[in-house]
Amino acid sequence: MRELIQNFDNSNRLRQQAHRIIPGGAHTYAKGDDQYPLLSPGFIVSGYGSHVWDVDANEYIEYGMGNRAVGLGHAYAPVLQAVTSELERGCNFTRPSRIEVECASAFLETVPSAEMVKFCKNGSDATSAAIRLARAATGRDLVAICRDHPFFSTDDWFIGTTPMNAGIPDAVRNLTVGFRYNDLESARNLFKRYPGRIAALILEPSRGEDPEDRYLHKLQALCHENGALLILDEMITGFRWHSGGAQHVYDIVPDLSCFGKALGNGFAISALAGKREFMDLGGIEQTGAPRVFLLSTTHGAETHAMAAAIATMEVYRHEPVIEHLVRQGTKLRNALNQVATAHGLQNHFHVSGHPACLVYATFDAAGEPSQMFRTLFLQEIIRRGILAPSLVVSYTHSDEDIEKTIDAISEALVVYKCALDHKVETFLMGRPSEHVFRSFNARLPPHHDAPGSDVAGASVGLGTGLGIGLRTGWGADMQTDVEAGVAASIAGVTGLAGRMGQKT
Repeated sequence: MRELIQNFDNSNRLRQQAHRIIPGGAHTYAKGDDQYPLLSPGFIVSGYGSHVWDVDANEYIEYGMGNRAVGLGHAYAPVLQAVTSELERGCNFTRPSRIEVECASAFLETVPSAEMVKFCKNGSDATSAAIRLARAATGRDLVAICRDHPFFSTDDWFIGTTPMNAGIPDAVRNLTVGFRYNDLESARNLFKRYPGRIAALILEPSRGEDPEDRYLHKLQALCHENGALLILDEMITGFRWHSGGAQHVYDIVPDLSCFGKALGNGFAISALAGKREFMDLGGIEQTGAPRVFLLSTTHGAETHAMAAAIATMEVYRHEPVIEHLVRQGTKLRNALNQVATAHGLQNHFHVSGHPACLVYATFDAAGEPSQMFRTLFLQEIIRRGILAPSLVVSYTHSDEDIEKTIDAISEALVVYKCALDHKVETFLMGRPSEHVFRSFNARLPPHHDAPGSDVAGASVGLGTGLGIGLRTGWGADMQTDVEAGVAASIAGVTGLAGRMGQKT
């Protein structure tokens, strides 16, 4: 049995300071404490390849990969070398740098379906610029988002559609409407309901499921028939489905598309790309239409970020990055679903999605999606050295990483099964994680469990060898029965998991 991670003392001390001086304790909501169990690393200090280390010197195989922004691996040498070399010459000047032209040329070679590109620092900048451009090009106000896709921007036109819409006027919220993925009729109904008013439809080309029956092509034709633009958000699919994006895979040329995340292997760079007839509205040479304030940011063309993007695209052009992502993700997905079946949990835990961008779903005893069980699952894999809010692989995830992950998740699923048979609150330390988009924070009870409390300490200590977080209040017979059952299950299933990982 592996030694379980139990020490988060430095993380817990730093958490207290962070929440005093940073709203939410983090600068990205998806990285916040409310997204993870109490027994978890609060802060990462370094990463290399597919591994990261927290402030308590605990090591993890990581699958979040910087919210999918790191495709090659942490501290990837060719990217770091390019960044370091460029930084020695300065990073931001009064006039454009030569590397801006070089990066734009490299991008358009990598994404040949685009005719022009403009860079910025994050995905929200790019998608919001695409929306502004579409409104200018069409003279319309309404935009339609795909309701099946979870995030498009931090700006009001999208956040106003979520439950976390405080501070956004109704007048702004009412300018965004929605449609469903792979459902052409839902988009057609929007155009009927708002004739001549919709500027653009924006969606991800895929969230894992492929477009059915040339859906994207038919959606674009519907947009054009109604005078609207089609915008593809390729923040995730770009450099995971293909270096040229999912638009290359599905053979479609969108009016506008937005890239980011893996474009710079973690460095802050994103891109708005598209057809010249629309992009040129943001230029200074066209005279036939009003000027569009497209993108103009102080740090949008920092030279080191562009050097990172050029180096990243060079690796994708010459090495089998996509093939590796697909191979490792397929191996992981197939093995974990087989392991779940071996545990009798196929109706309670399931891995799905594109091999390069896997997600998992957790269900309770009634078969309902469960945040409580998701948190328990996270708690137990973290204790076994796996940090995986999703199962997103990188170019540096090795066969050994995959096999260790399969074994660790198999052990965690033993605890998951015990929680189904008994009571999940008995195994989970503290509160469940929360959805980011919620209107109010949950009010914690006066004496809620926290890392370092007596309850947490007793729970961690009880099942150290088996990896069970049992609460106090159990009878000795019940504790013995559960521990014996877990030991037997681990002995019987962990070896099976290893063999599955080798066969897939």
